This record gives sequence, structure tokens and C-alpha cells, in this order.
Amino acid sequence: MAKSISEKIWLGVLVVLGTIFLVVAAYLIGSQQNLFSKSFSISARFNNVNGLQPGNNVRFSGIDVGTVKSLIIENDSTIAVVMMINLDVKEHIKRDAIATIGSDGLVGNMVVNILPGKDSLVPVSDGDFIQSYSRIGTDDMLNTLNMTNENAALLTSNLLKVSQSLVQGKGTLGRLLNDTLLANDLQKTIANLKIATANLNISIAKFNQIIDTISIENSVAGVLLTDTLAANKMKRVIDNLESSSGVLDSTLTSIDMLVRNIEQGEGAVNYLTTDTLLVKQLEATIDHIEEGTDRFNQNMEALKHNFLFRKYFKKLEKEEEKRKALEENN
Repeated sequence: MAKSISEKIWLGVLVVLGTIFLVVAAYLIGSQQNLFSKSFSISARFNNVNGLQPGNNVRFSGIDVGTVKSLIIENDSTIAVVMMINLDVKEHIKRDAIATIGSDGLVGNMVVNILPGKDSLVPVSDGDFIQSYSRIGTDDMLNTLNMTNENAALLTSNLLKVSQSLVQGKGTLGRLLNDTLLANDLQKTIANLKIATANLNISIAKFNQIIDTISIENSVAGVLLTDTLAANKMKRVIDNLESSSGVLDSTLTSIDMLVRNIEQGEGAVNYLTTDTLLVKQLEATIDHIEEGTDRFNQNMEALKHNFLFRKYFKKLEKEEEKRKALEENN
């Protein structure tokens, strides 16, 4: 009887110790999955860990390679995540690897995913910090969606106001949508613009044809564009024309002043043009001079036939003939 009681006591003690050992082992294995394997630590800094806790898994290219050891708050915007990684994957994790925080399924625990690097060939060392990338969290997404909804509501309200203004015929677009007369005028204007554009295209085509038929090398324009000497001559001609225009301007000014003086009754010209009695006297004088000239010519002709002066006039005629003959010979 005593033996059975002692056996039961020892059995109870063994059961209690085994239960305690199993609980401790389950806890240690759950929080430190690499308890019985060699490991090293690396860290990464995040602005938001999105509910990550010590003991969560660390994955490298989708494979569990360690656990989160601790979370250290360095300042109000930076949290350092310390990870314990199995030593056998150390050579595969490079220094340019990137750590991100994600979820294990839709409603699972948070995990740290380590993405392989591309350029670096040097593996990480114990205690190194690797780069991190913070994904957008659920709260940020909700805030963004909330702001988007507010903007959409404001945009819908503005669109409603614009549509109401258009229906009521307010503004230029409203008038275009509701005023048929204005729409017809606009349509006619567009048609006229099309016709004018077509005519302009035809004119440009004709002008291009004319330009193609012109020989630039043999034309005045070609000479002016290529011959610097001709260009300088043209420049001097233009300068002379400018100076001549100045002289002509001063001459016209003088003529204008002279005409004004004549019109104002100053000088003999105005006296001659306005005094009719003097004009008649001048006409009579000119008639007398012409009559005296005719009589003088008659007297000279009579002297030529007079025997006293006939020899003299013949001598003059011979000398005149000799002079003409010499001029013709020369």
C-alpha cells in the first residue's frame, strides 16, 4: 500500500515537471524559434511597424529564416527592429538587402520580409543595419480614401453647379447650348473660315509656283542677296535718295513760301498776274516789237538787193559757206 502511494506521488511529480517543461518549451519555441540553432542579429529602421511584435517571423525570399527579437523606439519617428537570423543563410543576405513589413495572409500575424539585393556582393555581418521600405498602412489608406471621397464630393458639387448653369443658359457655353441663333452664326463663321482657309491655301500654292518659276540667281533679288558690291551700291543709292529727299523737301518748302508770297500780293510776279492794264500794255508793246522786227527784216532784205550793199552781203554769204564746208569736213 505504501509502495503504491509513493509511486503515485512520483508519478504526479513527473507529470507536473513534464507539464511545466512542455509549457516552457512551447513558450520558448513560439517566441524564439531559433533557440537551438546558431544565429546572428541584423536590424532595420522603420517609421511605422504596423503592429509588428517580438517573436514574429522573418522571411527571406518567402522562406522563414528567423524571428523578431525586439522593437526599440529610437525617437518619435524611428523604430529599430532587431531580428535574429539563422546563421546558415547569412551568406545569402547582402548588405543592400531591403526589409519590409507585411502580413501573413489577410488576417495573419505581421512578418518581416527581407528582399535580396542586386548590386552588393558582400554579405551582412552581425549587428548590421539594412535598408528598409515602409509600405502604406491601412490607416494611411483609409485617410487617403477619406480625402479622395471628400474631393469627389466637392467635384460632384461643382459639376452639378456647372451643369445647372449650362441648362439655364448662363455664360458663353450656356448661350451656345441654348441660343440657336448664336449657334447658327457660329456655324456660318466656321464655314467662312473654312472657305477663307481654302482660298489662302490656293493663294499660297500659286505664290509658291511663282517663286519656283523665278530664277533667283539671275534676278535682281539674287544679285542683292549674293553680290555684296551691288548691295553696297544699292545702299549708297538709298542714302542719295534720302539726301535728295531732304533737298527736295527744302525746295518744296521754298516754293510753297514763294507761292504764298505771290498769293499775298508781294513782288512783281503777283503785280504782273493781277494788274490787267499792265498786261494789256505789255501785249501792245510786244506787238509793236514784233511789227518793228518785221520792218527791220524787210529793210535788211531791201539792203541786200541794193547795189551799194550787194557786194558786202555776197561776201558774208561766201564766208558762211566756207565755214559750213570746214565744219562738214571736220
